[in-house]
Amino acid sequence: MFEKSPKSYTDLLGKTNRIVEGTTIQGDIISPADFRLDGHLIGNFQSKGKIVIGPAGSVKGDIICKNADIEGKFDGKIQVQEILNVKSKALIHGEVICGKLSVEPGAEFSASCIMKPHVKNLITDGKSAEEKTA
Repeated sequence: MFEKSPKSYTDLLGKTNRIVEGTTIQGDIISPADFRLDGHLIGNFQSKGKIVIGPAGSVKGDIICKNADIEGKFDGKIQVQEILNVKSKALIHGEVICGKLSVEPGAEFSASCIMKPHVKNLITDGKSAEEKTA
């Protein structure tokens, strides 16, 4: 009577991608799932999920995502639909647009910040809302 559709293998395991420490990527990443970055990204990142930049991780480029936890280094423009958590060892430089912001004591936060409590969906069909209007 109440049939549930079977979950895929990735749904059962959780959808989290990971770039380990010591890895450097030059280029853009687009992912529908959560992402943990302990390596280095020189390029842009876009996700419908959450990005976690670990203490050894760094991003030099732009990020568009739903949620973000930053413990490492970030230099660029970040757009977070919901909550941006900046941990105590984080180094943030650039521009921040987010729904809610949490900054722990000790973090270096040198960025212009715009908080929009009702940020519309920034990600549509692999392009940001700004790209679609241009």
